[in-house]
Amino acid sequence: MTTIEEFREKIKAGEILDALTLAMSESMELKITTWVSSDSQSLDSEEPPPGYRLRTRINILEGEVENEIGSELIGKEAYAELQQLHLEQVEQSREIVLKNLESLQKMMVVLTNTVSELPQSSFRHLRSGEQPVISPSQEE
Repeated sequence: MTTIEEFREKIKAGEILDALTLAMSESMELKITTWVSSDSQSLDSEEPPPGYRLRTRINILEGEVENEIGSELIGKEAYAELQQLHLEQVEQSREIVLKNLESLQKMMVVLTNTVSELPQSSFRHLRSGEQPVISPSQEE
């Protein structure tokens, strides 16, 4: 199951906090890979071998950035174009991650405010291990 599928399942199951925790944990690392595929490769196929790709890994939590430049690409005619494309993708990805983190932060604030306004009896099921009762109007 992919992360997005797991996230959706948690939301459907009413496990909002778990879903947000999953989203936050998955948003801490970003990988961008650029390569020229052959006619026989698809985007769903295995990754290209290390010498034939440009890859950047950004760990937001630890502030680490790793770059990999395929040795087979250096000196090739299209290398400068691939490098420029890769750098543009890294920048776009960084902006997307920052926006997603802002959205997650806003959702956490809304969730925290909502939970703090609920009566304590709403949390009885959490202490007893029971499943929460959801009325039909609350279900999708």
